[in-house]
Amino acid sequence: MISGGGADLLLVNAKIWTGDPARPAAEALVVRGGRIAALGSNAEVASGRGAKTEILDAKGQRVVPGFIDGHTHFLMGGSHLLAADLRDAASPGEFARRLGEYARKIPAGRWLRGGTWDEQRWPGAPLPDRHLLDGVTGDHPACLARTDAHEVVCNSLAVRLAGVTRDTADPPGGVIVREPDGTPSGVFKDAAQELVLRAVPPLTTRERADALEAALAEAARCGVTSIQDVTEWSDVPVYREFRDREALTVRVSSRLPLSDWERVLDLRDGEPASATWTIGGVKGFMDGSLGSATALMFDPYSDSPGNRGTFHAQCFPPGAMRERIAAADRAGLPVEVHAIGDRANATLLDVYADVARENGPRDRRFRVEHAQHLRTEDIARFGRLRLVASVQPYHAIDDGRWAESRIGAERAKNAFAFRSLVDAGARVVFGSDWDVAPLSPILGIHAAVTRRTPDGRHPGGWIPEQKVGVEEALRAYTAAGAYAEFAETEKGMLAPGFLGDFAVLSEDVLEVPSGDIGRVTVVATVVGGRVISTRSS
Repeated sequence: MISGGGADLLLVNAKIWTGDPARPAAEALVVRGGRIAALGSNAEVASGRGAKTEILDAKGQRVVPGFIDGHTHFLMGGSHLLAADLRDAASPGEFARRLGEYARKIPAGRWLRGGTWDEQRWPGAPLPDRHLLDGVTGDHPACLARTDAHEVVCNSLAVRLAGVTRDTADPPGGVIVREPDGTPSGVFKDAAQELVLRAVPPLTTRERADALEAALAEAARCGVTSIQDVTEWSDVPVYREFRDREALTVRVSSRLPLSDWERVLDLRDGEPASATWTIGGVKGFMDGSLGSATALMFDPYSDSPGNRGTFHAQCFPPGAMRERIAAADRAGLPVEVHAIGDRANATLLDVYADVARENGPRDRRFRVEHAQHLRTEDIARFGRLRLVASVQPYHAIDDGRWAESRIGAERAKNAFAFRSLVDAGARVVFGSDWDVAPLSPILGIHAAVTRRTPDGRHPGGWIPEQKVGVEEALRAYTAAGAYAEFAETEKGMLAPGFLGDFAVLSEDVLEVPSGDIGRVTVVATVVGGRVISTRSS
C-alpha cells in the first residue's frame, strides 16, 4: 500500500523490467509529481488512485525504463525527416529520381539539403557527383550529406556559389574529390565540407522549430525519453524556447563543440536548472568515418592503398586536441570525443590517460564516441582507464555489409567489439547516432543481440563473438546511459524516487526469439508520468 493517494498516473497490469537489482520486476507503479512513488502489485498500488489520476493499463505487456539514446544529432534528424529521403535509394538512378521529385515540390531557388545517401547500397557504382545531381536539381543549389555526415555531394551550382574551383586546396583534415583535370567532382569529405557548407543559408527559426517538432514525435514513437545530443550552437535558441514553454517531451543533455569549451562553460553556468534541457559537456573529433575512408588507421585501407585516413581538423595544429581536452577537463566539463579508426582510438586513449594524470583524480567519465575499430591491447585500456564506450549497434550491422572490403577480415575482428568492451570493464552505452542510423532502440537492441546485417549475408551474425545479451543491451540503453550523463540517481531504472519515464512494448523483448526483436514496437511512451505517445500493438 502507498499513502497519500492523488497519483498523476497509475500503470497497472504490466510486466515491468525495472532495471533495479534490488527489485527487478513489478506489476504496477505509481507516478506522482513526475517521479515514481511506488512499485508493486496492482493491489499494492491501488490506494494511489485519486479523482484525477490517469490509469494506463498495460494489458500484460512488457514495460521498460525509458530509453536513453547516448548519441544523437536531434535537430538534424528532424530536419532530414522533412527533406528528400535518399537513405535507402538502391541505385544512382533511384537516388536521382527521388531527388528530382522532391526538387519539383519546393519553391524555385531553395537549397536542397539533407538527403543522407549511402553509396554502399550501389554495388560497383561510383560515388554520386555533381553531374548526377545537375540533371535533376534544376535551379536549386544542392548540398546533400552522406549518411555518416562525413561527406557531402553538391551540384555544380552549389560548388560555384561556394567559390570552389580546381585551384582550391584541400584543407587540413579534409579532401576535395576531383575529376582527372582537377575540377571538383562535387564530393567534399570531412573538413572540406565547410568549403561548401559556408555558402548554405542557415535554417530559419521556423524551420528549426519544425525540425524539433518532427524529432520529438519520432522520439516518442520509439520510446526514447532522454538523449545525449551533439548540439550545434544554432540549435541552442530552439531548445531554450521549447524548454521555456514546456514543450520538450524528451530530456536533452546537449554536448557542444570542444573547441568552444569556454563558451560552453558560460552557457552551462548561465542556464537555469531544468528537468528537460541541460548542458552535458563538450564533444570533439579525432578523425572521420570508415564509410568516407577518412577514419584514421594504423595500416592502409585494403581498397585504397596508401590511404590511412586522416586526423580531424580539430587535431591541427598537432597538440591542439590534447590542450583542449585538458583545459575543458580542468574546468569540470565532461568530455567526449569521436574516434573511429584504430589509430584515432589509440591516440585518444593516450591523451585521456595523460590528461587524467595531469589534472588529478576525479569522477570525470571520459567518453569515446563510436570506438568502432580497436586494437586488442586498446580494448583492455578502456576498462583500466574507466572509460565510457558510447557505441551504436546499428552501425555494426550496417557497416558489416561492406567493412571487410575496406579494412580486411583480420582488422574487422575487433570492429564494434561490444562483448569485448563489456568484458574489459568499460561502461558500454548504446545510442543511434541518429540521423546517421535509425533512432529506434528496438532496432539497436536487435542489432547488438543478433549482429545480422540487413543484406541477409550473416544470418548467424557478423563477428558473432561480439554479440551481447538482451538484458545487457537494455542496460546499455537505460542505466548505462544515465551513468554516462551523471544522472544514475535520476533515471535509467524504475525505482522509487526516479523519474517516471518508461515505455510499454508490444511484445516481451526478453522472451521473443532474438531474430524477432526487430518487430517489437512501442505501444506507449511516458515522460515524467505524462503519456506522450500511444498506439495500438
